[in-house]
Amino acid sequence: MGVEKEKSDTSIIMDEDEFNRSIEPILSKEKVYAAAQDRDPHDINTHLKVGFEDVIAEPGSTHSFDKVWVGSHAAFELVKFFCYRLMSTLLAVPLAFILGLVFGVLSCVHVWLVMPLVQSFMVLLPSLQVVWRSLTDMFVTPLSHSMGRLLSSIQVKMMEN
Repeated sequence: MGVEKEKSDTSIIMDEDEFNRSIEPILSKEKVYAAAQDRDPHDINTHLKVGFEDVIAEPGSTHSFDKVWVGSHAAFELVKFFCYRLMSTLLAVPLAFILGLVFGVLSCVHVWLVMPLVQSFMVLLPSLQVVWRSLTDMFVTPLSHSMGRLLSSIQVKMMEN
């Protein structure tokens, strides 16, 4: 019961003509998908490439029936596929709009506020460095020398009883 040694692969068989018709755009007859094959060219979402074997794994000592394994694999892949399609259909355009606004505002703030402030500070830093060095020379250096002389006169001797 479930001790089959044979490894089975799961595949969904679809007529090639039906498959080609299902990915064609409804409004145009030319294929627009040829140029947009790789939608993640920088591999930003490599952690999302999760397969059935990454989630469900049966050790060698416990196996279900082959038909159960094939059916659960097919169910997993179909539910994952349709759930992603449904969620992306409902959320892609509104989230793209919101993210476009967010990144547009961030870009504007960076270009028109952050970088001018950083450049202003970079212009002011040399003169502030002179003022800071003279303040430390006037106050911190004499205090450090005094504390060093005071603490250097302390001697610790260990006495045995």
